Amino acid sequence: MSGQPMPCSPGEVGSLFLFEKLSPEQLGRLCAEGRVERFEPGPVYTEGDPATCFYVMIEGTVVLSRRVGGDDIEVSRTSQRGVYAGAMQAYLGDRVPQVYNNSMRVTEPTRFFVLPAESFAAVMQEWFPMAAHLLEGLFFGSKNTQRAIGQRERLLALGSLSAGLTHELNNPAAAAVRATATLRERVAKMRHKLGVIASGAYDPEALARLIEIQERTAERVAKAPTLSPLEASDREDTLTDWLDDHDIAEGWRIAPTFVQAGLDVDWLEQVAATVDEEILPGAVGWLNYTVETELLMDEIADSTTRISHLVDAAKQYSQLDRAPYRVVDVHELLDSTLVMLSGKIGQRIQVVKDYDRTLPPVPAYPAELNQVWTNLVDNAVFAMDGDGDGGTLTVRTARDGDRVLVEFRDTGPGVPPDIRGRIFDPFFTTKPVGEGTGLGLDISWRIVVNKHHGSIQVESVPGDTRFQVLLPLTAPEPGTTPGTGTETETETTEEPV
Repeated sequence: MSGQPMPCSPGEVGSLFLFEKLSPEQLGRLCAEGRVERFEPGPVYTEGDPATCFYVMIEGTVVLSRRVGGDDIEVSRTSQRGVYAGAMQAYLGDRVPQVYNNSMRVTEPTRFFVLPAESFAAVMQEWFPMAAHLLEGLFFGSKNTQRAIGQRERLLALGSLSAGLTHELNNPAAAAVRATATLRERVAKMRHKLGVIASGAYDPEALARLIEIQERTAERVAKAPTLSPLEASDREDTLTDWLDDHDIAEGWRIAPTFVQAGLDVDWLEQVAATVDEEILPGAVGWLNYTVETELLMDEIADSTTRISHLVDAAKQYSQLDRAPYRVVDVHELLDSTLVMLSGKIGQRIQVVKDYDRTLPPVPAYPAELNQVWTNLVDNAVFAMDGDGDGGTLTVRTARDGDRVLVEFRDTGPGVPPDIRGRIFDPFFTTKPVGEGTGLGLDISWRIVVNKHHGSIQVESVPGDTRFQVLLPLTAPEPGTTPGTGTETETETTEEPV
């Protein structure tokens, strides 16, 4: 937007702190190549447009804003004379996208010294070559450092997740191996016991009834009720007494297995009524092997199912064989991340899921959103685990107008007010040296804001810290599709200086 042209006075331009050390000849060149413009209240330039001019405010009030999702978020407002904005990176040339990184408007009649981007780049290179080289090195060096450390951050996270996943897989795998070895032993003993029973002079009809009881016993194992420790202890005592009364050896060892399978005294009475008294111990032992076999097979099934779920969670987390950009259920992403981080979360931290299952799916880059969830959960766990007392992590989803809210709430000590405004800055961290790179929240911010057109914010008091991610429910309009490359660049927020 063009303002009203006004006379350019080298003396007035030289009174601005940015130009106060320039010579009369240099000030004359600025006025010759630049201009003074007066803007009425309203927009001056718009974020994303080609950065054609460098603006220095002579008098008035300027407001800078950033586009976040569908909203313009004010990032700076000032009336300080001499503040500048606009094509601040023109001296870098075409090595960086030359677009405005924010929108600028004025709230009262405001005068600017306006210098075309080409002239600003030229005077920087000619008048301040050393400064231009230093700024160029700072810009690209910082970007390269951030990229390298960002990669390191991802590798550290991957290592932590791999260790956690290995630990989680090892437990059910080891349980399945142990159960398989025990099952083989029990089946061998069961065959032996069956041979002993079959070799006796048993009535075929009684033997058939015993086999029928065995089948019903196996069915009953699958339907065994869940008992409290006190209920289980009482039933074990009752069964032990019954077994002792019927001269069955090691009743104390058999009783817990029968209780776990849901068998009671009435069931044993049916067995006693089916077989003769002299073969009752053998029949009970045979049924005990049957029960143990069923329980072991259940244990193997549970263990292998757990392994399968972990593998599925790993695939969901990494988004293997999935399109990089698609419509997803955020709950699936959250669940896979929590599974992957379960080893790191540990036993001292309770996880509460408060999901709104009526939420529609959202268009997103799921693998990158999983990285955001990982960073936020990791920070929450670190905050709560600092004193070793643990806490509660609540993951909540809800609808917020035309956006989806994903909130991570922890009961840690909170984020102090004096650093709350810096936590999304690159390389800022409160973790001890060697435990954090300071890029987790910066990466999360860029993924949410730059790539998904969403927003991320924090609310914190001691005992209640909430990181809130808002994602749009609809994909960006054509021409504004996220993920066009800026997500890998260092994001420089221009503010009037």
